[in-house]
Amino acid sequence: MQETRRLLEAAAALSALLRDAGIPHAFYGSVLTAVLANSPFSDEIFCIVEGGQNQTHPFRRTRDAVSGSDDFTITHSPWTNRLHVTYRRPIPVVEIEILPAGETGPRHLDTSTVMQMQNVPFLTLSEFVRAKLKTWVIRGADSDAQDISYVLTRYWNRIDINRITEQDMNHFVSRHPAIAPAWVSLRRKYGM
Repeated sequence: MQETRRLLEAAAALSALLRDAGIPHAFYGSVLTAVLANSPFSDEIFCIVEGGQNQTHPFRRTRDAVSGSDDFTITHSPWTNRLHVTYRRPIPVVEIEILPAGETGPRHLDTSTVMQMQNVPFLTLSEFVRAKLKTWVIRGADSDAQDISYVLTRYWNRIDINRITEQDMNHFVSRHPAIAPAWVSLRRKYGM
């Protein structure tokens, strides 16, 4: 478990570098539910980064933006197609995995898909549920299910149903029936 405060500090520092380089980005992971719940502990943080207009890969853009900073180190594993940025200022260090936009989360990161919380850009609640649901379908992890359940039961009225894959959510609800009332309410809101 990591302290949410430390994750937010790392996110804010990385966000400043990416913003200065003009790179659209948003954070994602259980850190969002920790912020929403005002929980001091979180164990997951990712940063979704958009590619450039000339199809520059998000990893390269991130490496270029972070390379001059003494507070960060970069670990790229080409054989697994993973990029990790380590924020070295706090002890223990904070590691943030970089994810390409479109593979996780929306293809474009703008005001319709990103919201600010505690001066850090996060995926909107709709995009968060959509991305977590996609991950849950693949991994089936309880932690992903808990994040989906937390957001959907408390914030269903702020979710855009058009961003949620109905088949995947129906499957999720069949495995987690406690979420059914929120899903029914959301469907009713959209006249479904």
